[in-house]
Amino acid sequence: MIIGTAGHIDHGKTSLVRALTGVDTDRLKEEKARGISIDLGFAYLPIEDGDTLGFIDVPGHEKFVHTMLAGATGIDFALLVVAADDGIMPQTREHLAIIDLLGISRGLVALTKSDLADPDRIAAVTREIAAALAGTALEGAPILPTSVQSGAGIDEIRAHLAQAARVVGMRADTGRFRLAVDRSFVLAGAGTVVTGTVLSGSVRAGDRVAVSPSGRTARIRSIRAQDRPAEIGRAGDRCGLNLAGETISKDAVARGDVVLDPSLHAPTDRIDATLNVLASERRPIAQWLPVRVHTASCEVGGRLVLLGDPIAPGESGLVQVVLERPIAVASGDRYVVRDTSAQRTIGGGRLLDLRAPARRRRTADRLAAIAAHGEAQPTAAVARLLDISPFVLDLTAFVRDRGLQEGAETTIAGNLNLTRLMVGSTLHVLSAAHWKMFHTALLGRLDTFHADNPDLPGIGTERMRLQIVPRLPPAVFAAALQGMARAGEVALEGAWIRRAGFTVRLGGRDEALWERVGPLLAGGERFRPPRVRDIAGLLGEPEPDVRRMMKLLSRIGRVDEIAHDHFFLRATVAEMVGILTRLGAGRAEFTAAQFRDQMENGRKVAIQILEFFDRHGVTLRRGDLRRINPHRLDLFRPLADDASAKDMPAASGAAHSDGREASLVGRPDFKSGRGREPVLGGFDSHSLPPRPPVRPVADATSTRPRAATARRGPE
Repeated sequence: MIIGTAGHIDHGKTSLVRALTGVDTDRLKEEKARGISIDLGFAYLPIEDGDTLGFIDVPGHEKFVHTMLAGATGIDFALLVVAADDGIMPQTREHLAIIDLLGISRGLVALTKSDLADPDRIAAVTREIAAALAGTALEGAPILPTSVQSGAGIDEIRAHLAQAARVVGMRADTGRFRLAVDRSFVLAGAGTVVTGTVLSGSVRAGDRVAVSPSGRTARIRSIRAQDRPAEIGRAGDRCGLNLAGETISKDAVARGDVVLDPSLHAPTDRIDATLNVLASERRPIAQWLPVRVHTASCEVGGRLVLLGDPIAPGESGLVQVVLERPIAVASGDRYVVRDTSAQRTIGGGRLLDLRAPARRRRTADRLAAIAAHGEAQPTAAVARLLDISPFVLDLTAFVRDRGLQEGAETTIAGNLNLTRLMVGSTLHVLSAAHWKMFHTALLGRLDTFHADNPDLPGIGTERMRLQIVPRLPPAVFAAALQGMARAGEVALEGAWIRRAGFTVRLGGRDEALWERVGPLLAGGERFRPPRVRDIAGLLGEPEPDVRRMMKLLSRIGRVDEIAHDHFFLRATVAEMVGILTRLGAGRAEFTAAQFRDQMENGRKVAIQILEFFDRHGVTLRRGDLRRINPHRLDLFRPLADDASAKDMPAASGAAHSDGREASLVGRPDFKSGRGREPVLGGFDSHSLPPRPPVRPVADATSTRPRAATARRGPE
């Protein structure tokens, strides 16, 4: 059990700890000279059952309340110290308010210097203390007179603390490891050592950890828990960790940092929280109020954004805490805010949502989500969040922000029978009811679209996303489509989504026209087919009609538009890819002239063909030389390919209904020719892919979103 002292300056906190443990916690030269505590002090007391009580002695001076706060977070038991000759003083009340705001509900009051007061005075101060405790978390706590000079009451306090430790017991260590750093120093022969209270989880010697918010990584060389060498440090222990790592030094880790499980490293600077305003405040909380925010051992500047009506003294409400810099915290942590001059404590509360939005933060759905995050039980919180728009939750981030144990995502999803969608390495979930609604709406919309538009290859994926309720975020929507494609319900092709098995049916006139055009693109002239204008002239057909039909066939995949109005059969494009493959065998580089000679074509057309392949990533150009990118050779297979393609998985988005990858949509490794940026697919021969109006889909191999490039094309 960790015991923290609290109380006004010169009321005997350090002397009481020395009388209980035999340890003088004033270790600094200045503390010895001035006779007051300036920094945190630590002591330990072994008890009969083999356990050890840890003491954190805090300064009582008003200038050092920020230091008191660094030590108060994480304590199990408050030892409030009041001198009998002084009684309740300003820092007594402020420390008591801080204890209450931090939710510390166990404690006792040591009425020190009782040898300096007569019985009437002791009785009067006892009544004063009881009145001050009324309405706080320590209401009804024992008040024990004591004197370090005579030793009166010391044994009684020691016995009471030992009994409290048996009642409190060990904290559960089922969460992931977090330790709030309050000291960092160097030991000769050991290196960097940090100390602090383990807030959750456990850690063993040899474990890999991260230092947040900096993100430095380290290995635990050795551990001291409750001032004893140990192989493991658990929640509730005072621990010293000997850290090793290339970036680890005394100056690299400081008070306010958190040593934690690497999977928890996700600092934040915008948090939705509850706020309880102290009754001692003179006026309601103002919008954008500058404050000093204290949580765990960290202190950082910030501002308060009201999420409702002004919060009057003595009342509670919701706020968004906007910080000057990111910090490492967990949902559910307690915090305290003080004024910027560090003269008074304003209030405090619980941190709820660590990923608070900067806009639309007061809508009904947003306030409902904040209330759901306030649920202490994770399963209940997830159930409530999934009933709020957008009806989907990043469960991986939820579990991380709460510091829950490994495997909690699977447990929660199983308990609630949730539909699971993987986006990169993160798990997103929907309730079964909302997934059924989404699934039914999407398939119904596709059926209606195909019935109304039999000559179109499908509907644009972004257009479809915006029409379906629930409206999923782009990355999650893409994951849902990929799952449905693997199940054979839909097919993804280019920028389009269609029902699996649906094929575009050409109208009678278009079919008849294609029967006349097709032969012109094949045979001996297949590498130099006529352009749209030439075809129209040869056949005596209107040029716009020929162009419209060729564009439609391009969408279907029968032809590819190599250059403006210059269409090649897909089989011919596949044949040209074969020529390129032979030229670039063994990672050899080749010139445009070599390719031209292989096709027995003109240089201008050869250059246009190579630029088409450059844009699609089939060839990689450096100056006048090109080489083959083997990862793109499947992009232009003929439609009637070998049967083995049917067994290929529907990769990250673009696949025929038979499973063959057919386009650039969702290809995590696709690069455009302009700046080699990752792009979404579905574009013609002379434009890069259209820029979607919303945040692009994250690819399947990275948690980073893809960047969309170039100008917007037709839906």
